[in-house]
Amino acid sequence: MLQRIQSVFLLLAAGNALGLIFVFHLWVTNDETVIFAQDKLPFFLAFLASGALSLITIFLFKNRKLQFVLGRLNIILNFFLLGFFVYLSLNLSGETEVSEKGIGMFLPIVSIVLLALANKAIKKDEDLVKSVDRLR
Repeated sequence: MLQRIQSVFLLLAAGNALGLIFVFHLWVTNDETVIFAQDKLPFFLAFLASGALSLITIFLFKNRKLQFVLGRLNIILNFFLLGFFVYLSLNLSGETEVSEKGIGMFLPIVSIVLLALANKAIKKDEDLVKSVDRLR
């Protein structure tokens, strides 16, 4: 059911988590080395898990409750990833390792917004089905 709006939001969230990490860098070190998400294994695995979870959620359109729960889990995963980026950027003193923060640190925010919109649409579908079942 790719014509549903939540599928579009989930596909955009998966594209954000799986595609844009190769485009936008996370930070630049003091010696001008650009660090992408694939250069650091924990970040890469977290982005991979978020994208895979979004893709899996698209194809669970027959089970809206599970789809909603997986969307929430994906939001929590992105909050942890965002929290780790904030901790990393605020905890470093001066110019120890990170010279310039990149826009790639804000990719989890985009995913969170898209996943929240998808969950809102899933909830709307579930409420519609419940209201139709009440009428029968």
